[in-house]
Amino acid sequence: MIDDFPWPLLPGNPHPPVWTGSGFEVGPSRVPILAYEVGTSGWTGGLTRFHEETAGSDHFIDRASRGHALDQLAKYLRTSSPIILEVGCSSGFALRLLRERWPRALVIGCDYVREPLDELATRMPDLPLLLFDMVKCPLPTNSVDAIVLLNVLEHIQDDVAAVGQLYRILKPGGIAVIEVPAGPRLYDVYDKLLLHHRRYSKPDLAWLMKRNALQIIDQSHLGFFAYPGFWLAKYLNRSRVFENEQARKEVVAEEIRTTKNSRLLDMIMRAELFLGRWVSYPFGIRCLMTCMKQTGIQDSRRRSSGRPMK
Repeated sequence: MIDDFPWPLLPGNPHPPVWTGSGFEVGPSRVPILAYEVGTSGWTGGLTRFHEETAGSDHFIDRASRGHALDQLAKYLRTSSPIILEVGCSSGFALRLLRERWPRALVIGCDYVREPLDELATRMPDLPLLLFDMVKCPLPTNSVDAIVLLNVLEHIQDDVAAVGQLYRILKPGGIAVIEVPAGPRLYDVYDKLLLHHRRYSKPDLAWLMKRNALQIIDQSHLGFFAYPGFWLAKYLNRSRVFENEQARKEVVAEEIRTTKNSRLLDMIMRAELFLGRWVSYPFGIRCLMTCMKQTGIQDSRRRSSGRPMK
């Protein structure tokens, strides 16, 4: 499968990339990462380091996020050897789980920040890594079975174009598991610090998927039972005045660390995920949506151009 995957040509290089099992051969050269054109976006290597130093890999809601994504793939994937792309793979926590769960899959990691990919290439040299901008995705049409995007779309200014690319590169019948921050009215210092362009409501996200001809097959929220405390913290943050960016960082870091190792919140989130197999939660900290590229239908993405009213 890996040998057959059509890796896109690098800009200005006529040699098709070949995956060797530990990096790519591109003509006479050998590179650990295929790097394509990227624009400006709402994330940096410094923000990756900040998140790793505060939340790391074991924050309760991030563990639940990855668990939900794997459950959705297990529920809707129709092949035991899929091609799975994680967009915004950052430090690779989800990539490890994907490879463990689907050992026969071709799992590909991509990001638009080089620094975490360089570190991943040293820790996971046997995993294909790509650097590109989702709005200008170089992957071929109808080339992947599943795409995972966990808290990515809020960093992309033109999210309509990004989701259009998801539709294009998915195979017919392929699925996209998407998670974004919920609650447009809760945008606060945390979102500003992490350079979010927006938070989403479920109708916002549903419009975005339907606008790009993706069929919604599952939708819910994450953090339903923790939402009251989350809402209060967001409400208080919106009324605070911060002297500078460092003050914002300290507040956000403290809030993350305070909840990171909470056994109670971890137990609550485990119960929520279990019940979520049968229940769709009406609100929460993050909005969840799983979509499918339908087969045998006309592409009607341009029928509507206006976003839903808030």
